[in-house]
Amino acid sequence: MSGILAVIGKRDPKDIKALASRMNRREPDGQSLFVTPKGSVLCQVRIPQTEDSTEKQPDTDQGSVYQIFDGTIYNHHQLINEHQFQSSCDKGIMGCLYRKYGTGFCHLLDGAFAFVLVDGDKWMVARDPIGVKPLYYGKDKKGNLYVASELKTIVDQVMDIQAFPPGHYMSHDQGMVKYYHPEWQNADQADINTNLDLLREKLIRATQKQLTVNVPLGVFLSGGLDSGIIASIASRFLKDSGHELHTFSIGINSKAPDIEAARVVAKFIGSTHHEVYFSIHEGIQALRDVVYHLETYDVTTVRSAIPMYLLSKAVAQKGIRVVLSGDGADEIFGGYLYFYKAPTPTEFQKETIVRVLRLSATGCLRADKSARAHGIEIRIPFLDKAFLASVIPFKPEDKIHSRAMGKPEKLVLRKAFEAIENPYLPENILWRQKEQLSDGVGYAWIDGLRQYGEQMISDAEMAAASDLYPHNTPDTKEAMLYRKIFHSHFPQDTAARTVLKWVPKWQINKDPSGRVCENHFEKLTDVAVMT
Repeated sequence: MSGILAVIGKRDPKDIKALASRMNRREPDGQSLFVTPKGSVLCQVRIPQTEDSTEKQPDTDQGSVYQIFDGTIYNHHQLINEHQFQSSCDKGIMGCLYRKYGTGFCHLLDGAFAFVLVDGDKWMVARDPIGVKPLYYGKDKKGNLYVASELKTIVDQVMDIQAFPPGHYMSHDQGMVKYYHPEWQNADQADINTNLDLLREKLIRATQKQLTVNVPLGVFLSGGLDSGIIASIASRFLKDSGHELHTFSIGINSKAPDIEAARVVAKFIGSTHHEVYFSIHEGIQALRDVVYHLETYDVTTVRSAIPMYLLSKAVAQKGIRVVLSGDGADEIFGGYLYFYKAPTPTEFQKETIVRVLRLSATGCLRADKSARAHGIEIRIPFLDKAFLASVIPFKPEDKIHSRAMGKPEKLVLRKAFEAIENPYLPENILWRQKEQLSDGVGYAWIDGLRQYGEQMISDAEMAAASDLYPHNTPDTKEAMLYRKIFHSHFPQDTAARTVLKWVPKWQINKDPSGRVCENHFEKLTDVAVMT
């Protein structure tokens, strides 16, 4: 994993090194910079994860194409063999493919990535299909183009900073081009009967290929269905190869819902398990730093990112540098409890698509940046391209929830990993109700944040909210607090416009906590099970 910064134009390299030092996880010897023959400046802040990624960047790929890259290409060995390329590492693939196909190669890549290529006066920038890896861009008054992994790196250098759209590339002669055109983006294409064997097979494959690292591996384990499945799959592969799986969970105490459930899962799959506890005070103390690292003021993202940020710190202290997570499943399968209120199967399907397409500004942003702040690479098997293409088109009638009919949320995922022999998860975990991260760490956590917001924001400030922040005006004191902190870090109006708010649909109470939904149950035994 690396942070990247490019200025396509002309800037003093010393200035660029200073900008690059703003990126998370700065290391004295971890930064490399190169000025191309035409004057563009490419800079990389490196955090090596595998033997393939230890080569220095920027890299010329033995030619005139200069490149910087953040992420992992899971099919790079396949591409090397198919095209008989000389490069042996994933980042070198971009230069090789560019030489052969020009800019039209991004659809061949399978992975999470952001990169910049410069070839003389020619250049291109690209981001992975779902936006697992963050990327921002903008131009200064002189017309120089800035591209960076983090908003903080360039926000005060450009006139209008924007999040680079996932599934797109941009080039010197074509402008912004959408290269990712999955059929599942059209809700009307959801007409495939559910195939549980296919679902299970595709997720197992997606998880397996993301395990190909030469460093200790961990899983963020909440004890819920999604992370539990990923951890169980990973444990089976690692056991077969003689490697150890570390699992990590966090809560405000040993009785927190996620802590108790994760403990059950870890024992069941035989992982080396680590529990991390934090107090509400410790979480609040981390709030300002978390908003800075996250680069968002969205309420649900901040709430859940603080525990993940603290957990990532503990993971890094154990020497773990690559972690898998169960993010994405709730968006794909409509796992959030507000989906129970979907008026029709079609509306259910449309909302799942919207949620997946917005992950780059919500779940992916939280996962990547919380982990990145401590030098950890996050990998998300549920967002594998092949998996998405296979399961999103399942008929929404098969996925929609109904307690009255005994159909709990994410039923198809539960049924796909239900096994009489050699089960993936204990039954009470397989059928555990969806618990959002910010709730599962302990219900007092969100209550404490709300109370803190009430203490820190006055009635007068709330009355002036629309004048102070006309874009995405905060509607609670908690939201106002996060917005004030964000504004103190990033006062530019264009910075605020890069943020997307996560708001549940079809419910009167717009608080993003799952606990406000009447379908929420606080006891594991209250979950309705379809038999």
